[in-house]
Amino acid sequence: MVVGNLRPATVTVDLAAIRHNVSEEIARLDGHTEMFAVVKADGYGHGAVPVAQACAEAGATGFCVALLDEALELRAAHFTQPILVLGITPANEAAIAAANDVSLTFGTLDWLKDAQADLAAHAHRNLKVHIALDTGMGRIGFREEDDLAAAAQYLTAHADSFTTEGVFTHFATADEKDTTYFHAQAKRFNELVAVLPKRPRYVHVSNSATSLWHAACNGNMIRFGVAIYGLNPSGRGIPEVPYPLQPALSLTSELTFVKQLHQGDAVSYGATYHASGDEWIGTIPLGYADGWLRRLQGFHVLVNGALCEIVGRVCMDQFMVRLPNKVPVGTKVTLVGSDQGTTISMQDVADYSRTIHYELCCILTQRLPRRYINQ
Repeated sequence: MVVGNLRPATVTVDLAAIRHNVSEEIARLDGHTEMFAVVKADGYGHGAVPVAQACAEAGATGFCVALLDEALELRAAHFTQPILVLGITPANEAAIAAANDVSLTFGTLDWLKDAQADLAAHAHRNLKVHIALDTGMGRIGFREEDDLAAAAQYLTAHADSFTTEGVFTHFATADEKDTTYFHAQAKRFNELVAVLPKRPRYVHVSNSATSLWHAACNGNMIRFGVAIYGLNPSGRGIPEVPYPLQPALSLTSELTFVKQLHQGDAVSYGATYHASGDEWIGTIPLGYADGWLRRLQGFHVLVNGALCEIVGRVCMDQFMVRLPNKVPVGTKVTLVGSDQGTTISMQDVADYSRTIHYELCCILTQRLPRRYINQ
């Protein structure tokens, strides 16, 4: 996708906020616990490489991604820290991972056997692996002790092909006030880990929510994700956090067209909005092709610090707002961020959209250029 550098619409990422969030969490960790920064999905839409650099500067010692391709992007950018792919990579890519010193996740004995065959076909390069345990997320990983024991035995027998670097699970409800299911998962994790003949270097269970609110479970490594970007993992579910999270992302644009409508005049597809009288309407040059959702009709943006309602349906490339008065073309519009003391947070957008801020950050498309400040 082409980047809209010649259009007035920009995602701005404050790298000082990234460094603040990471360093504050590292300060809470004991001296035996490392932080791996989760920069998958292009750093949750913020930009994987500049975010990873800021995290490393703040003290993160490794990175987590979702795809092998994302790991290779970091290697191409000359990051030498450990990198773990959290998802299941096809076993026939094992040699590529090993050649680039990337750690892979597995959750079945069959995967190990297939990966070993791929490694053997490429001169037995050694692959670092992390054992995934499904303790209740229902996504990937070993569920039964017998299956895990068989895999552990295979790893021992093929120590020339594999280095068992880690074991982990993922909590489904660490961001909720009710901890019943969380504690059941923690118990199951301990039961499964007890099957292993010895603990690997990294034993990790903590995502952002777990580390923020259940630090006793951290193990010796945390996978710090959404909180890096200054976003509360629970949304509004658990507002209390150990330190202020600083949102790193803002989204701004400009008015490209301003006109006056009269009573009864309609706006946008479907004519779902009609002016109730004489109204000033401004057009903003981005839309759902940029990740600004069609369902945001009725929400608002900031113009000169004033909340301005989105009127009519959001189009693919443009949307319209009702202005308090005639405003010049070229006036700044804040979709996410602060203007003259008023703030629209990504959580505000998520609440209106009936989704989560994770999703909204990730769907901001590459057509929106990323600008980095406080590098």
